[in-house]
Amino acid sequence: MSVKIRKSLVATALVGAFAFASNSVMADPLNELHKAEDVIHKAAVKSQAKVDNTFDQTQELISEFRLVVDEREILKVYNDHVANLVADQNAGIESFNRQIATIDKTKQNVVPLMYRMIDTLEQFIKADVPFETEKRLDRVTRLRETMINSSVTTSEKYRQVLEAYLIEKDYSSIVASGQGSLKLDGREITVDFGRVGRVAYVAQSLDMKHAWVWNNTTKSWDALGEEYLKPVKELIRMSRKQASFDLVKLPIFGAE
Repeated sequence: MSVKIRKSLVATALVGAFAFASNSVMADPLNELHKAEDVIHKAAVKSQAKVDNTFDQTQELISEFRLVVDEREILKVYNDHVANLVADQNAGIESFNRQIATIDKTKQNVVPLMYRMIDTLEQFIKADVPFETEKRLDRVTRLRETMINSSVTTSEKYRQVLEAYLIEKDYSSIVASGQGSLKLDGREITVDFGRVGRVAYVAQSLDMKHAWVWNNTTKSWDALGEEYLKPVKELIRMSRKQASFDLVKLPIFGAE
């Protein structure tokens, strides 16, 4: 009986060992598979991370590229704009250079012209109705002095000559009066003068009993009849703003 029991125990031990051995043999491939799966999973995670990182970097590069392209377009438009400005400035510089090159010749032409204008102005004043003659001729004298003044620019000299002409032009459109003296019949009398532009230039004695009109053809004062005494008086009052402007009857010489 004991022999049988030992055989049975041996058999059981053998079966257990075989089973253990069988389990060990089967467990090793599964462990390897699990390990391989873990390795593959970890590798996949790392690969996905690399892919995500690469994608992010790619997106950043694309954004930077687009910014560079946009900036390039902006710079191109700006550069074209600046190029047009430079071209226009160069054209202006060339024009200025041409003007500078001719400025000396222009001065040579303008200076004689100004002298002729001054001479003509003086001749005109002497031939004109003799109102404020001394003042007007003094203006001509000052122009001649300015012409030989080296501290005055050519442009300023030309401006003053034109200004003198404008003053003479304005004399033709104003009503003015003043007081002075007339030499008549060898004697000098004090009178009030009245003037309507260059159309009528009259004078009246202070007692308002006599009146005269300037005859620019004969260069003399012609006596007026009594019918002109009141109109001449009214003209003088209007020019002094002592009366409102109104129509008056004045002697006017016809144009020739």
